[in-house]
Formats: sequence, C-alpha cells, structure tokens
Amino acid sequence: MRIVSVQGALPEHRYSQPELTRAFTRTLLDGAVNEAVVERIHTNARVHSRHLALPIERYGELRDFTESNDAFIQAGVELGGRVVTDALKAAGLTPQDVDLVVSATVTGLAVPSLDARVAVLTGMRPDVVRMPLVGLGCVAGAAGVARLRDHLVGHPDQVAVLMAVELCSLTLQRDDASMPNLVASGLFGDGAAAVVAVGRDRASEFDDMLATRPDVLATRSRLYPDSERTMGWDVGSSGFKIVLDSNVPGLVRRYVGDDVRGFLADHGLTQDDVEWYVAHPGGPKVLEAMQETLDLPSGALQVTWDSLARIGNLSSASVLHVLADTLVDRPPRPGSYGLMIAMGPGFCSELVLLRAPEQAA
Repeated sequence: MRIVSVQGALPEHRYSQPELTRAFTRTLLDGAVNEAVVERIHTNARVHSRHLALPIERYGELRDFTESNDAFIQAGVELGGRVVTDALKAAGLTPQDVDLVVSATVTGLAVPSLDARVAVLTGMRPDVVRMPLVGLGCVAGAAGVARLRDHLVGHPDQVAVLMAVELCSLTLQRDDASMPNLVASGLFGDGAAAVVAVGRDRASEFDDMLATRPDVLATRSRLYPDSERTMGWDVGSSGFKIVLDSNVPGLVRRYVGDDVRGFLADHGLTQDDVEWYVAHPGGPKVLEAMQETLDLPSGALQVTWDSLARIGNLSSASVLHVLADTLVDRPPRPGSYGLMIAMGPGFCSELVLLRAPEQAA
C-alpha cells in the first residue's frame, strides 16, 4: 500500500493556552478550582495554542450533552468533508475515485456515522464501502492506516481514505475538578486529518510523488493486560467524562520498547534501520517515556513535540498531523524506513512500518 496524500485541517477558532486556561476555570468550572493550579497544570502540558470547534464564548452556552453532541455533528461533518476533499485533490483524485472510507472519532456520537454524512456531502459513489472506527481514541490514527492496508492488500487496484475527526473541546465536563479533567483541559485540541492510500496496482500512477509518499509495509496491534481503566470515557448524562490514569508513561516504559524491537525483528530490521519516527503527541510525560524506552537520540521526536506545542493533542488526528508535517518539513531519505507509533484506550498500541520509496530512475 502506498500513501499518496496526507492532509490536516483545523477549525478557524485559535486561542493561546493562557486564554484557554482563563476560559476553562471561569466559564466551565465557575471558579471551583484555583486558577493558579489550573495554570500550572496547563503550563506543564507544553501546549502553546489550540483550535476549537466553536468560538470560545459559545461553550458556556451549551446546556447539556445533547447540545454538545449536536455541535459535534455539525462541526465534524464540515471539517471532515473539507479535509477529505483537500487530501483527494492533493493526490489528483476526486470523491468518485474512493472505494473505501474509514472514519475515526471518539469525541461524539453520530448515527449515521460521520463517514456516511461526509460521503454524501462530498459526492462519493453510492457503492463506497464504509468502516467507522469508534472507541479507539488516540491510537485510531495509526490503527486507521493499518486498516487501510488490510483492505488494500486484498484490493490492490482500489483507493482508500482514512478520515479522523476529533472535537475534544466538546467533551470537557462542567463542574468536574478531577485531575483527569484538568489535565485534559490543557492538553487536547480540535482538528481533523485525512490519508489517501492506493493498492500496489495503482501505485505507479503516483511515481511523480515518490519523494514524500511512503509505502506501508507492515502493521502490528498490541492490547495490554489489566489496563482497561488506564484511558477512556465514562459515559453518562453529562456526556463523556475522561478516564486518564497517571500510569500511562509507566505502561509505555514497560511494553513499547520490546514491542518495537520484536516487530522490527520479525521483518529483519533493528532500530538502527529506522531513520524517522511518527509518534502520537500523547503529552510530555508519554513522549519522554517513549524516548527513554526506545533510547532515541535528541530530536528524533521533534516533529511530534512541535505539533504538541502548536495545536495540542488531537486524539486520533494527531499522529496523522505529525505524519503530514514530517513529509513536508523533514522529507525522509529515499529508501529509508520509518515507524509510526500511537497508543490509546484498551490500553493498546499500534505500530506501522513505513518506507520512503527509492527515487525513480
């Protein structure tokens, strides 16, 4: 499978971290927590700014989960439609070319799912195959790429699209001064991303894009034992209440290093063969744990750190933004291997082995 386009999209409403700290403590929490405490937590997130689905003053007007979810559907379809259209256009394709659309989200509920609504909005064919991924959270960007590969291995003449839409701001809870909610309020942002991929029989059509369009060689999923309460949602009358255990960095240190080394060994590779990394920006402590367990050199995850600072953690869309940034800002050396890594509810991880194609003769 070859990735022929990766695009990110962000809502127009952008705010600095201090602006968001003030709004969260004064509007949603209504002064229930000392603003200095929230400011310290938000500063530790190392996020400088984020984008929101709605103007910041609108959040105080949302009365319940119904209104928040209605806003999710309206904004999510618009943002998803825009990023899918842009990604297809960048690859020289149209919505009519799409054979499979995979959608990933964990920040709202929609039936029909977002992929159905975007398929109609953008004009995809009536026989387009749809695959909604719900509940995978932050890991879904990498897992979605893996599911594209699964399909295209069996359908090598087809075009597949992954659409990730996450509007995390619409899940923040009022009157919840718990540490997970405070951490989430400083870490997560809103955004979308899309990946367009083709099977091997179509790859030659995109040879003029080789330099920045990697092949997906292999993938691996890992589900860790006794970790169901590490990350996720408690769903109630007020919507999605975040579950976020402080032991996530510990799980990264315990499992991810061996997982990566085993995955690479199964394909005749070692970490020395991997020249570039596309890591999900799970937060400073998670990234530090990843650098430590993989013994990565300084700067190996710099694109991820930069993405975290600029737009925050966008759940499933984030690792795809990092991939897009990598291909533009740090184009891989022709023929070099890369590794995409993301983690999410389960607790689980997804590994995706990438390779930049050799330059055409």
